[in-house]
Amino acid sequence: MSLSIGIVGLPNVGKSTLFNALTQAGAEASPYPFCTVDRNVGMVEIPDERLLRLNDLLKPVSCTPTAIQFIDIAGLVRGASQGEGLGNRFLAHIREVDAVVHVLRCFDEETVAHVEEGVVPLRDSEVVETELMLADLETCERGIARLGHLIRSDAKRVSREIVLEHETMLKAQEGLKAGRPVRSMTPEEREAIRGNQLLTAKPVLYVANVNEAEAGASENARVAALWERYGPDRVLTISARIEEEIGQLPPEDRRAFLADLDLKETGLSRLIVAGFRLLNLITFYTIANQKLRAWQVVKGTKVAEAAGKIHSDMERGFIRAEVVGFEDLVEHRTMAELHHRGLVRTEGREHEVQDGKVIHILFHV
Repeated sequence: MSLSIGIVGLPNVGKSTLFNALTQAGAEASPYPFCTVDRNVGMVEIPDERLLRLNDLLKPVSCTPTAIQFIDIAGLVRGASQGEGLGNRFLAHIREVDAVVHVLRCFDEETVAHVEEGVVPLRDSEVVETELMLADLETCERGIARLGHLIRSDAKRVSREIVLEHETMLKAQEGLKAGRPVRSMTPEEREAIRGNQLLTAKPVLYVANVNEAEAGASENARVAALWERYGPDRVLTISARIEEEIGQLPPEDRRAFLADLDLKETGLSRLIVAGFRLLNLITFYTIANQKLRAWQVVKGTKVAEAAGKIHSDMERGFIRAEVVGFEDLVEHRTMAELHHRGLVRTEGREHEVQDGKVIHILFHV
């Protein structure tokens, strides 16, 4: 199952416009708050040059790319953690996603209402983050009370995992009170409390939504403020309106349109690739029954577990994996030649999957 990214932000910042550009789903996008009430869901294929090269080389009967699910979530306002606006629904939808793309309005437009005074994206980001932290504080309080009761009721027999979760929840609560989101904790600490579905534990990528004139600009004071706070690697500058227009053009006209705007690639391509990195995903490939397919797994996944992503029988009956490098396959063209040259590695179930490898799973049923 594909991992999911939620598109969040204040009302009227361009979330639904960006979602439509990504998915061509035609979700309603209007210049008034709470146009989006129910979430919109769409699948987006991951651009993959390696897959295209393998398809050209191997000429399979089918070629299937990997994809990420994007979810357009209703806008959030101050007080959402207390149920203001569509807060409760908004927060519930965020709990279900694996990562967050936070869209921030960096454009002036009198005909598009803004729920805050003036266009100040850094302030807007803090509004959303504060509401998520307040919601997490409530979750922590409930979790700490529940775990504390378990420990007090049977201190001698309670598991070490429960004690660790309780200690880590106390630490998370302390950090939240000091304004530190859960994602700032160590990976081990986040894992210990993962079952609590804390909102600020999710990785975040910020999208600065600029107007058409600034899409290719190198300087923007509002974007610069976001860079300073979050770092340039966590902030993408995109004009959602331009991206939507590009999506409506025939493919042969898009390159010229980008050149006119002094853009080398679409913002959506950058966003999709950045989203893949945000989820800490890598890609491996399989070729079976003349079908070529890309698969996504979290970095660090063992090969037997990766086989289970293809089919549960493959993980249960795993025997071994034959692994070849993408460049080796492109150079030598056939598995038979790779075997002849000793370029096929045989790996056991604990082998860690590497990005770009072509894997053949041997298993029994």
